[in-house]
Amino acid sequence: MCDYSLMAVPNRLAREGEELVAHRFPTGSLGLASPKDLKCAADPPAPRRQSFWRAAKEFFNPPKTKPVAAVCIPPGARLELQDIPARLQHDLGVGPVEPVTFTQISAAVNSYRDAVRFLNGREVRLQDLREGQRVRVLDLSVAEELDLERLREERAEFTYRIR
Repeated sequence: MCDYSLMAVPNRLAREGEELVAHRFPTGSLGLASPKDLKCAADPPAPRRQSFWRAAKEFFNPPKTKPVAAVCIPPGARLELQDIPARLQHDLGVGPVEPVTFTQISAAVNSYRDAVRFLNGREVRLQDLREGQRVRVLDLSVAEELDLERLREERAEFTYRIR
């Protein structure tokens, strides 16, 4: 759903028909985010007239900005990957816009496992996409049922490693 590296970032589940972009989060990991959320975070509030002391106070204590939420995709969801770079098109034998299935390539904890699978069977990790690459959520209804037992085992292993 969302790689381990995005657990410290606010997140939410994707919606069908939603447009998303690949975004580098403060954790350094690439994930999916809403362009609307990115625009809100990038647009500072309108400047207002203020006194010298208020300006000095805000300089040393800047206003807090709302963090951008990572958009999580369930395994099995159908997506449309857009703006595929020419190098990746050549390496994978795909076009500039392709339907893909969201998948996880590993069950290992603390590893990047989110990926997309093309119709030709080739897979690419989300981390290998280009920042700013667009993704459209086509269908979430075909998403695989979550294997709750496997998730519990992964969480237990992760908790054990932290101790």
